[in-house]
Amino acid sequence: MHRGRANYRIRYEKAFLSVKVGRLETLLSPPVMFPDSEAMTNHRVSYTLDSTLETVDSAERTATRIATEAGFDDDEVMRIAMAVREAAVNAVLHGNAYDPGKKVSLEFERVGEDLVITIRDQGKGMDLNKIPDPLAPENLLKTSGRGIFLIRSFMDEVQIHPSQAGTEIKLIKHVHGSSGGGKEASQ
Repeated sequence: MHRGRANYRIRYEKAFLSVKVGRLETLLSPPVMFPDSEAMTNHRVSYTLDSTLETVDSAERTATRIATEAGFDDDEVMRIAMAVREAAVNAVLHGNAYDPGKKVSLEFERVGEDLVITIRDQGKGMDLNKIPDPLAPENLLKTSGRGIFLIRSFMDEVQIHPSQAGTEIKLIKHVHGSSGGGKEASQ
């Protein structure tokens, strides 16, 4: 299994470097390496993304890379990447409404024992009271409307800050270390 993972990383790095420079210039920066927890302390990496679905894919790949380098296991890496993907889709689709003049800000930061991921859009903000409950009987068969629910399920903490200038969502994952202790990601 380890051998296949290494091959995947090689293929992934080649794909990452082949992204068009004109559209995703900031995502082509050299990989950020977090070899141990001390090296990660208070380290921040920021990206500015266009309001397109291609940048959502790039945000997910970047989250996968950074979470892997931060030392999370494969399951946690998948959860972090999926939470970032859902938040980026919400920013592009609901926040910025695919407006080419609006950008999405994506930031990864190691703060103490936490990986903090912040995603900001430039939309009109959102009303948190209007987010439907995906577990309500009338919503169970709907094909959308589960993004925030999934994000909250996959991350240890989620903070949503809507404003007239857009919405900011902070995704926080605690680094549990090798013992695997701590709070589960479901809420």
